[in-house]
Amino acid sequence: MDAGADVIGVGDAAASLVGPGIYRSFVWPHERRLVDAIHAMGALVRLQICGNSRRPVEPMAALGADIMDLDHPVDLAAARVAAGAAQIILGNVDPVAVVMQAGPETVTEALASCHRNAGARWIVGAGCEIPPVTPVGNVDAMVAYARSTAP
Repeated sequence: MDAGADVIGVGDAAASLVGPGIYRSFVWPHERRLVDAIHAMGALVRLQICGNSRRPVEPMAALGADIMDLDHPVDLAAARVAAGAAQIILGNVDPVAVVMQAGPETVTEALASCHRNAGARWIVGAGCEIPPVTPVGNVDAMVAYARSTAP
């Protein structure tokens, strides 16, 4: 933050491997302290949990992270219900099968589907890291979609 960061990303891939009870009891308290500490320093928090984090979506939303980044196995419509209308959600497009391997039209269709399922307060993005061999045209399609839906 001293270098100028406004948002701190918190990644926790292992959290998708546990159920909501274990997540709530053993993981959530530590992540909550981390989120609170980052907020106390004046930054926003982007929480990204790779994989199928559909089971702990509700407790993840209760952490208070400003942005919740959801990977593609998560049902985005169900996640929106679990997280609530106020939660900003990012991503959910398959970074390999769609962003890397499909064409620009499919990328655009997948983004539009995520947008419909997430509703308002959704940020264009893949569910996880986009592979470096992704065709530039597919990344351009993501940028074009974001620009076409910006307020």
